[in-house]
Amino acid sequence: MKIRKIFSKLVLFSFLVLPASTNYKLEGFTFGNAGGGGGTSPNYGIVGNMGELSNGKISSTNYDLGAGLAFIRQSAVPKAPTLVNDGGYYNKLHLTLDNSTTMPPDTKFAVAISRDNWSTTQYIKSDLTVGGTLAMTDYQTYTLWGGPSGVNIVGLDVGTTYLVKVKSMQKQYTESAYGAGTSATTIMPTLSFDIDVSATDSLTDPPYLVSFGDLMPNVVTTSTDKIWVSLDTNATTGGSVFVYGQNGGLYSVSAGYTIPAISGNLAVAANGFGVGVSSVTQVSGGPLTADSLYNAGGDIVGVTDTLIRQLFVTNNSVTSGRGSFLVKAKSDNDVPTASDYTETLTIIAAANF
Repeated sequence: MKIRKIFSKLVLFSFLVLPASTNYKLEGFTFGNAGGGGGTSPNYGIVGNMGELSNGKISSTNYDLGAGLAFIRQSAVPKAPTLVNDGGYYNKLHLTLDNSTTMPPDTKFAVAISRDNWSTTQYIKSDLTVGGTLAMTDYQTYTLWGGPSGVNIVGLDVGTTYLVKVKSMQKQYTESAYGAGTSATTIMPTLSFDIDVSATDSLTDPPYLVSFGDLMPNVVTTSTDKIWVSLDTNATTGGSVFVYGQNGGLYSVSAGYTIPAISGNLAVAANGFGVGVSSVTQVSGGPLTADSLYNAGGDIVGVTDTLIRQLFVTNNSVTSGRGSFLVKAKSDNDVPTASDYTETLTIIAAANF
């Protein structure tokens, strides 16, 4: 019997099918340490970069070196901004972006802020307050961030250290990573107030007593000593010094009579009692000014009855505000003679935090 060997051939065919459609075609869709790239169609393109790293970046403790075309096209990482408390602020800090890196003029910036060393992150909103979310409207150009003059971040907590960092975005390019950060601290609210009694501007200790001596009938008598007040505050909307009297004038217990506190010209009044501002100044801030009721000059005085009235005022923070006022009185022949005419003036300072 003859045995024939029958050979059968199996022919294998290998096909490479590229993704395609009537309108689009994708080429070079390989992956790995050396990816392909450059696939195009008449209307669309896919570009890549040869030899991308598998993790997409080279990093160290302080720097990142990204890889790939996406990284190349990212907006530049901004340098660290400047954050300072340049005005003794308790509720705001001054922020200035660093624009020394060459960036297109339409580049926009977003600012992150933290009060707990980035355990939580908040953002500077377009109205310069702090919020928990970052909206597209919060990305602002260098000009809108105040340019070289910067802006004040407002609504901050007192006595708190804040950290800030900035990222950028430009047109269709992806936004950058955050750049290096910086920090500054708000201080506590302050109000300092002092009273002195002296003929000249000098520091004195209590008790604070002003003497008229004898009040001669029909003569305006002015105290030799002035009452000085000092006011310092970092309140952004300033503060005031107020005055009021206990008796509504010079009161004598023995005579049972009061020379009344008045507003007006003692030179033409029959009798009366009041105060008039002698001087007002400050080292910086303010200005500290005298209320018009007490600032007429001459023998014109303002009333110091039992109502609390404003004597000095500032609408801004002030450093070493200093004001003085004189006490004036007049009697006539109808005023009973007595040696115990007195008044107690209370002076109050308040700040508008």
